Amino acid sequence: MDAPLRTPELIEQQAHALLDLVEADRASKCAKILDEANSRASAVRAQARSEARARVRQAFAEQRLLQRERIAAAQARLATHRRLHEQKRSAELLRLAREQLPGELLALWRQPATRAAWVEHVLALARSRMPPGVWRIVHAPDWPVAEQQTLAQALVAGSGARPQFDADASIAAGLKVVVDGNVIDGTLTGLLADRAESEARLLRHLET
Repeated sequence: MDAPLRTPELIEQQAHALLDLVEADRASKCAKILDEANSRASAVRAQARSEARARVRQAFAEQRLLQRERIAAAQARLATHRRLHEQKRSAELLRLAREQLPGELLALWRQPATRAAWVEHVLALARSRMPPGVWRIVHAPDWPVAEQQTLAQALVAGSGARPQFDADASIAAGLKVVVDGNVIDGTLTGLLADRAESEARLLRHLET
């Protein structure tokens, strides 16, 4: 039996069918390649976003740390500045107080009420620390004799021994009690002699 004749129309139909198959295969492969490319692109974008977020978080963390360090440094500088300011202020106050203290103490000695308290304070120290014996009281020349006599009477009544009074022109204010070489120095010079102690007391007074 003879093969059927392939007419031009049949050949054209077969060619179109073959082209359709090729186009369908190409479209399928292209779609697959495109899907794979899109998947890879999505993965890359997701990784890029993740890495970008990580970099942003790291940058924020570094900025926060830097900010804390700057704040801590600023606070330290402020504390140092305040401390130096307070030291300078205290030093200036002490300087002024040292300049004014002798005059203030001299003024207190010249007022009867405060002079009496001054004398009593020195005598209280002498009573608690001095050995038995006759007191020699060396004092500023301007100490009124009447006050000396009143004190002498009180001491005689208390101990039976009359004290010896000696005015000393080198004493601007105050008095000191001497017994057998022991001395309680309540003179202006004696009170100012211990600079460290006087400054500590001045600071405590200034801080209150």
